[in-house]
Amino acid sequence: MIVTRKHLSRRAFLRGTSAAIALPFLDAMVPALASAQAAVKQSPLRMCFVYVPNGMVMSNWTPKGEGRDFELSPILKPLEKYRDQTLVVSGLADKNANALGDGPGDHARASASFLTGAHPRESGSDLHAGVSADQLVAEAIGHQTRLPSLELGLEDNRVVGLCDSKYSCAYTSTISWRTPTSPLPPVANPRQVFDRLFGFGSADAGLPKDVAERRARYRQSILDGAMQETRALSATVGPADRRKLDEYLMSVREIEKRIQRIAEEDPVQKPAIDRPAGTPADYSEHAGLIFDLLALAYQTDITRVSTMMIGRESSIRSYDQIGIPESHHQISHHRNDPANLAKLTKIQTYHVSLFAKFIDKLQSMKEGDGTVLDHSMILYGAGISDSNQHLHDKLPVAVVGGGLGASKTGQHVAYHKDVPVTNLLLTLLNQMGVRPDRLGDSTGALVL
Repeated sequence: MIVTRKHLSRRAFLRGTSAAIALPFLDAMVPALASAQAAVKQSPLRMCFVYVPNGMVMSNWTPKGEGRDFELSPILKPLEKYRDQTLVVSGLADKNANALGDGPGDHARASASFLTGAHPRESGSDLHAGVSADQLVAEAIGHQTRLPSLELGLEDNRVVGLCDSKYSCAYTSTISWRTPTSPLPPVANPRQVFDRLFGFGSADAGLPKDVAERRARYRQSILDGAMQETRALSATVGPADRRKLDEYLMSVREIEKRIQRIAEEDPVQKPAIDRPAGTPADYSEHAGLIFDLLALAYQTDITRVSTMMIGRESSIRSYDQIGIPESHHQISHHRNDPANLAKLTKIQTYHVSLFAKFIDKLQSMKEGDGTVLDHSMILYGAGISDSNQHLHDKLPVAVVGGGLGASKTGQHVAYHKDVPVTNLLLTLLNQMGVRPDRLGDSTGALVL
């Protein structure tokens, strides 16, 4: 039994001088004498799509064995401790990422069709793809949270110009589409994400630099104005909630300090490249900040739907931090050269290791009798399999988290005849209570 002295609304928040700070799920949000099952029932289900660019070394991605008797591959090894909460699905295809009579542009078509199942129009400015899976869910349940959805990334986005043959940069820069003609570019600047989550973005937008800095000094921290209310709230809830509240506020404070430290770095010491204020030069630190902010957004129920792009398609990022100075896109055209395949495998394993830290964060967040990870479905995948040939069949796709149910995870499901990847998306949407007749080229939800 969960017994508390105070019953709080799930939508409760702390009111600071400049922002409303959402709270994590507390025991006090469950009525006194409620059962553990009721607490779990009140926990919201979250959905996230994490996209990686430039394909995959499929021989080092695909697990050995099928069903529950499978072994995680070298690239997926960082998820070993979450094996029982991981579903790997092989044999899925995205046929609308193929040319279908158009010319080159596989990278643009891969990201544009991954969540839409639609063949994008080959045009620089006359955009047309489809409504993405995340936005179908946002449209259905987004009114229940402060942000209907959250679109994040780790590279600057470009929505004008051509980035892949005759295809607009909008196609390579996002996987989220609100309408067939309205792409939703991801936000890569941690400070902008922080402001959007905790309420400062619109207040400071467009202000002269000196005014914005003066406001920042005056505020000091979004938490300072809420501390008195926090102390009052802590006195009314149980010990477990006090501890959870303290841990949550410390997490927000710590992220805020990390962003502030980055913004205050001496620009002379930074590499001579144009970076927005608040974005770390170090890729690992950048990824960690964005993933931590996303975890906070889920913990506080600011949103339940998100997309995250590890990189945009055709990304030319180099990975000096792991000893690979060449452009990612360049070596993705590996020509089956063992040295290039080894480098690609190293990059792709590195990406999964960053993703695994995000999974660790969700697992550490207690909620009811479980964790935020227990109430999440996090799809990790790419719209290209073999990057050398730009193939869009046998895609690399995995789903991590307890949201699908224990009977569905902990296995490798392999289809030996191409099945639309949109069928898996329909399965995830159905789990969220969203049941469209079809999504792009889908033929029906997968029965796992």
